[in-house]
Amino acid sequence: MSRCQLQAYYSGRVQGVGFRYRVKNLAAGFEVLGSVRNLADGRVELVAEGTKEELQEFQKIIRESELGSLIRNEETNWNEPKNEFKGFQIIG
Repeated sequence: MSRCQLQAYYSGRVQGVGFRYRVKNLAAGFEVLGSVRNLADGRVELVAEGTKEELQEFQKIIRESELGSLIRNEETNWNEPKNEFKGFQIIG
């Protein structure tokens, strides 16, 4: 299956609540590589690579977890993979 890159921006009450750590823990259950980080504007950015199906399921689990109640808006972009990740990490 072909790989792609998911870039998602989450806004709401997503900083200072363990959002990045929970996303990293959820990522362990999927065949995805990537990173999650806080942005200066109060959003959280998720960049992950894998098959589109795996990434969509990962996104769904994030929404359905306890994090879903903290997310006010989710903006998603699909890109070509850059193959620059070695695992899944929290940046910053």
